[in-house]
Amino acid sequence: MADLMWWQKAVFYQIYPRSFADGNGDGIGDIPGIVNSLDYVQDLGIDALWLSPHYPSPQFDVGYDVADYTGVDPEYGALEDFKRFLDGAHQRGIRVILDLVLNHTSDRHPWFVESRSSRDNPKRDWYVWHAGKNGTHPNNWYSTFGGPAWERDSRTAEYYYHYFFKEQPDLNWRNAGMKKAMWQAVRYWLDLGVDGYRLDAIGTIFEDPGLPDHSVPETLIELGLAAYHAGSEAERKALAEEYKVLFKYQHDLPEVHDLMRELRALVDEYDEPLRVLVGETDEIAFYGNGHDELHMNFNFPLMRTERLSPAWIRANQKERLLALPPGAWPCNTLGNHDSPRVRSRYGDGNASHDGALARLSLALMLTLWGTPFLYNGEEIGMTDILFDDVGIFRDNLGVWFYNAAVNELKVLPAEAVRLAAKFGRDKCRTPMQWANAPNAGFSPEGARTWLPVNPNYAQGVNVAEQRDDPGLCGRRTPMGGAQARRLCPHAVVVRPRMDAYSKASKALFEVFDFDAAAEGSGIPALLRRLGELGIGFKDLDTRQSSLEEIFVSLVSERG
Repeated sequence: MADLMWWQKAVFYQIYPRSFADGNGDGIGDIPGIVNSLDYVQDLGIDALWLSPHYPSPQFDVGYDVADYTGVDPEYGALEDFKRFLDGAHQRGIRVILDLVLNHTSDRHPWFVESRSSRDNPKRDWYVWHAGKNGTHPNNWYSTFGGPAWERDSRTAEYYYHYFFKEQPDLNWRNAGMKKAMWQAVRYWLDLGVDGYRLDAIGTIFEDPGLPDHSVPETLIELGLAAYHAGSEAERKALAEEYKVLFKYQHDLPEVHDLMRELRALVDEYDEPLRVLVGETDEIAFYGNGHDELHMNFNFPLMRTERLSPAWIRANQKERLLALPPGAWPCNTLGNHDSPRVRSRYGDGNASHDGALARLSLALMLTLWGTPFLYNGEEIGMTDILFDDVGIFRDNLGVWFYNAAVNELKVLPAEAVRLAAKFGRDKCRTPMQWANAPNAGFSPEGARTWLPVNPNYAQGVNVAEQRDDPGLCGRRTPMGGAQARRLCPHAVVVRPRMDAYSKASKALFEVFDFDAAAEGSGIPALLRRLGELGIGFKDLDTRQSSLEEIFVSLVSERG
């Protein structure tokens, strides 16, 4: 264990600040609320936090449109509040990494305000500007959030490029002055003591300077709807390949790896303690040679299935681990602020099944080889909620989808809002459910929360009821109460070491290579293999036990 880095032994927990804890009662999560919840995080056994953007922002993309890289959004508190949060986390032995948005800023960032003011402004080239072509956009590129990737600015009669919303103009990383300013912002938080960064959307940092047109005949919304209605895995894969062609001049250009090596060298200057870079990408190439680009990037392919079967997991692990370069470290996740809740995504609609599958999903994250990332609320089994009124939406991606479906594809409004609710991200960003109390204990009674609270907090999906019921510890969730305090650290420790837990995990992959119809017959084989490894169970009738009960018994007896 001594030769492993802290981030290789850690369980990471993502905090979405707007939805985690409301410290001042205004209906919006904030940093004082997080400070007040640090004991809870510590009790879960969490070793490191990923804090989603806390920077000043007009919130058009809920914080991923940054207006100041070295500040704190007033809705979330002040810099002193952030320092209290960082110090409080460190005092509890919890590391903190920040979201870093390198691809773009808000259109209200002072840099862009200057850049758009005139063609000869010193910061003009800090963003990507081009003249139009034949009276329209410079080329036919799309924004991944819909519509053209170019916005004409009336001040200078030129177009600026935006891979995401037009309110998020792309930075020009080929400009040395802009790069220097961004590296200064990176150093600012490292000097304050943050432990690293999760890098947002790194694949989109560069685009082809020749501006060639793409060759895909379908519109982006047509591809999106086709993928939604795809009837087979082969059809989904074919559409995914077409999507790659659509954006091939805007994504994963080779020079991004030079930039990542430069950033890695900067971060490696901070060696007491060592800092970490985690990329929002699943491309193995971002590991570089295993030591010179990112420390970790996400195993997103694990998530891309409707059902987490043992066969799927085993195939994913085999492919992913064999692809890593020497020295690279894997990183696994099943959920985040952009994807459906684990319980909703991998459940089958049966309440008892969904609960068991949610618990096993957490167990899976804590036992796979590599570093696990969990999303706040997964530990209590929070679920998606699909809003049926566009007026409630706060995610502008969902709003765009609704308008495009109605206006471009002539989808009926009722069906369009249903599709938009599924496509958008509000469904998984609702406030944390702390108690069976008004507003789920997130905000005081009478406060209007920024998104409505999921009403299932009143059916036991809340922290207080699960924490206070000892019968739920280790059963409703492997992250509950004192049971979790034992599970989390041990699950981390055992990944690099072949003790009982990692032997059991290995046995799972040796034995459970089967389809859904054969799962029942796999348990006796698993028990035989565990016996061969010297792992037995007390007070458990293994003849009648489910896989979940076997896992819980393993945890409780060896915790």
